[in-house]
Amino acid sequence: MRIAVASEGTNVTGHFGHCDSFIVFDAENGAIVRQENVPNPGHRPGFLPNFLADRGVNVIISGGMGGGAVEIFNERNVEVVVGASGEAKDAVERYLKGELVSTGSVCHEHQHHDECGH
Repeated sequence: MRIAVASEGTNVTGHFGHCDSFIVFDAENGAIVRQENVPNPGHRPGFLPNFLADRGVNVIISGGMGGGAVEIFNERNVEVVVGASGEAKDAVERYLKGELVSTGSVCHEHQHHDECGH
């Protein structure tokens, strides 16, 4: 299973499209076996969900995310978990234990991206 976390440094970011990078974790048997940092190649409508799905990502974790990105992830069968915060690795470990639940925090206005996930 591949789990990507939209991140700022080592923390989950508040808005998916404006993150610095994605920390991609590979998990087997409920444990993280590998992680890599993938720089955000740029925020363009519809690009990032396909970019991550094409890299084999099964789950995306973020603080908040726009509705368009959620729709594309859903079409690509990538599970969306929003409302997360804190350390990216901790969020993934909580997800793997079934303790991280999506709040459904969808951002509707990009000019307010700093308020997403709150």
